[in-house]
Amino acid sequence: MSIVLKLADLSCQHCVKSVKKTVDAIEGVEHSEVSLTEAIITGNVDAQVLIKAIVEAGYQAELADSK
Repeated sequence: MSIVLKLADLSCQHCVKSVKKTVDAIEGVEHSEVSLTEAIITGNVDAQVLIKAIVEAGYQAELADSK
């Protein structure tokens, strides 16, 4: 299952690496791709768990509209 999140408050590659590290540490995440504006996460994990972890890391995240 893939989850696409819209991200905000990321301004540089350090921010991207920080979010990726945060997401990859969550149990159930198999793969993640993070950019300044979105994160695509594959695995068996709840979107709200991902969003909460990203917000706690100091960034904004929400579910992206279905494509």
